[in-house]
Amino acid sequence: MDKAVYTFDDLKNWSRETNEPPITLAVLGDPIAHSASPQMQNAALKHCGIQASYARLHISSEQLGETLQLLREHGFLGANLTIPHKRAALPLLDTVDSRAKKLGAVNTLLIEDEQLIGFNTDGPGFSQVIRNEFYLDLHDLRVLVLGAAGGAGRAIATQCAIEGCERLVLVNRTEANLKPIAEELKSYFEADRLKGPCERFITLPWDESVLKKELEHVDLIVNATPLGMKRSDPLPISQSLILPHHLILDMVYGRGRAKLLAAAEEAGARSIGGHALLLYQGALAFEIWFNRKAPIEVMRRALLET
Repeated sequence: MDKAVYTFDDLKNWSRETNEPPITLAVLGDPIAHSASPQMQNAALKHCGIQASYARLHISSEQLGETLQLLREHGFLGANLTIPHKRAALPLLDTVDSRAKKLGAVNTLLIEDEQLIGFNTDGPGFSQVIRNEFYLDLHDLRVLVLGAAGGAGRAIATQCAIEGCERLVLVNRTEANLKPIAEELKSYFEADRLKGPCERFITLPWDESVLKKELEHVDLIVNATPLGMKRSDPLPISQSLILPHHLILDMVYGRGRAKLLAAAEEAGARSIGGHALLLYQGALAFEIWFNRKAPIEVMRRALLET
């Protein structure tokens, strides 16, 4: 690739012939410079002998609609979407996969016959992380999602409900923003099942005194917030609230040891960083674009080298 990050102005003046192999895949976001998706996807493309490249596109919310049209005009095969575009893209697409509709967000685009088709691999990718990295099944876990009203948080919460997790606790800075997803998911927890000491499905405000009462009855804590992307960010949850039996999945990834993962280790809890989720959702995206099995170990090695 010629540039680490391309802009909206670059896309308006696009010329595929200047890149070899041509850039026909990209990740769109704001910010986007931190994304490790190009390393992972370009390694997969090279391994499979596919003449295409994958790049970062820095696109603001106001530029998203025109950007999607430009991707179509410039012959892109597809794209990934990250903050803040996952939910905003839904009404801008020609077709949205039934799972993405249910999850309420799109993170993968396929451009086929000039049609923009939306998918969501966050939910299924999350499920694979739990199964392949923690060696557990979501069905057996009590899950707490921090930042559950956002695009990724909503997708993960919905995946938990679909797979019938033992308990689901949704937390958000503004609890009122959880009302739409709570209405959608409550029916998943109304089936007959032995009652435990706590309600199976609840929403909570982001208040540590409230969280403390619930965390004894939680197995898996998911950080679906952007907290941790900057070194100056506070922990999304105090280390004192993390218990040894907890599993921690931090969706944030970057260079060095994430604060939340370090806090989990200090507390004696098992943890996994965002590179694992990026790997599995990225492999599923590759399979959507090319209708073939992704070289997941090649992609994993590329991520480990970033």
